[in-house]
Amino acid sequence: MSTDNQAPVGLHLRDVTPTDLPFFFAHQLDPDANYMAAFTAKDPADHAAFMAHWQRILADPDTTNRTIVYDGEVAGSVARYTEAGRPEVTYWLGRAFWGRGIATAALAAFLQEVVERPIYARVAADNAGSLRVLQKCGFVVIGRDRGYANARGAEIEELILRLDGNPRETA
Repeated sequence: MSTDNQAPVGLHLRDVTPTDLPFFFAHQLDPDANYMAAFTAKDPADHAAFMAHWQRILADPDTTNRTIVYDGEVAGSVARYTEAGRPEVTYWLGRAFWGRGIATAALAAFLQEVVERPIYARVAADNAGSLRVLQKCGFVVIGRDRGYANARGAEIEELILRLDGNPRETA
């Protein structure tokens, strides 16, 4: 992992609380963010489906969820979950927080907490910003796949990434 990932002042992670969910819902309503994330809910405006999804996530003992807080504002979320029997990370940052190193710093901090390795991530192949965040945190591309992206209404290419090693040993 890169050692130049200094957390922006005012950044911290904490457990997700029910009061965070309206912020997460508002973040997912952004059409540009949905396009970039690609693999999103079928209908991002379906509040009931959103709440049911988060109820399942928060009840899953195998998932680690954190709220990204920046300067006292809910900036997004980061999580570890299991997909196809292996640990994966995912994150979402509200667009107002893009381009300031917040996603990189939040993911780096999260990877200090969630130390199991290897750990995987996926990203739409054309999402250069998210790919850069993952690479700055030490992830390397190990493969490609295709999948149906709800936000784009089409099958697209995605990159599969892996992080090896314990970040506490490389930081």
